Amino acid sequence: MEGAVARWYARQRASAPQLAAVRRFAAEVTAGLPAGAAVLEVAPGPGHLAVETARLGFAVTGLDLSRTFVEIATGNARRAGVHVDVLRGDAADLPFPDGSFDLVVCQAAFKNFGRPVRALDEMHRVLRPGGRAVIQDMSREASRAAVDEEIGGMGLTPLNALMTKVPLLALRRRAYSRDLFARLAAESAFGTCEIRTEGISVEVRLTRPAR
Repeated sequence: MEGAVARWYARQRASAPQLAAVRRFAAEVTAGLPAGAAVLEVAPGPGHLAVETARLGFAVTGLDLSRTFVEIATGNARRAGVHVDVLRGDAADLPFPDGSFDLVVCQAAFKNFGRPVRALDEMHRVLRPGGRAVIQDMSREASRAAVDEEIGGMGLTPLNALMTKVPLLALRRRAYSRDLFARLAAESAFGTCEIRTEGISVEVRLTRPAR
């Protein structure tokens, strides 16, 4: 996603209800991490989650394939008064040494990865022993009613709500179900995972075993 399309998407993700949800998720996903822990967000898009995570006192790095999103996320972090190191790169070839991070997060992007098992293997590689990865994405099993409810809570204008719904329903066809996520985890270096679903979302938690 580049250029005007990426900028439009960034504007739609910046409504007050969505930013409040991002703040809640940032607090939840980092609970229990030591102060100053290293967090990687893969495909941060406009960077709202990365910004909120940095505000909690963690050392945050973002990596996105989109040049436009790298620019937008960097600017959002600067305006928020926090430091997020946002780089351009591929989720299937993370440019970081082994054991670099305590937590890897990927939100609303995993369904777009061309090599999902390789991306999981890379997350496993860059995690420190005992570290975890959390993937939150749309579920292939999400109903139309759940999609309508999700969009209704985004705080969008009627036109932007419609413009969001159409691609979201199309993306649902590319998304993964619980069973497919479990299969991908089994094929990866993680070997297993914990999965929960809520609304249109599926959340997958994977842990690199401690030594």
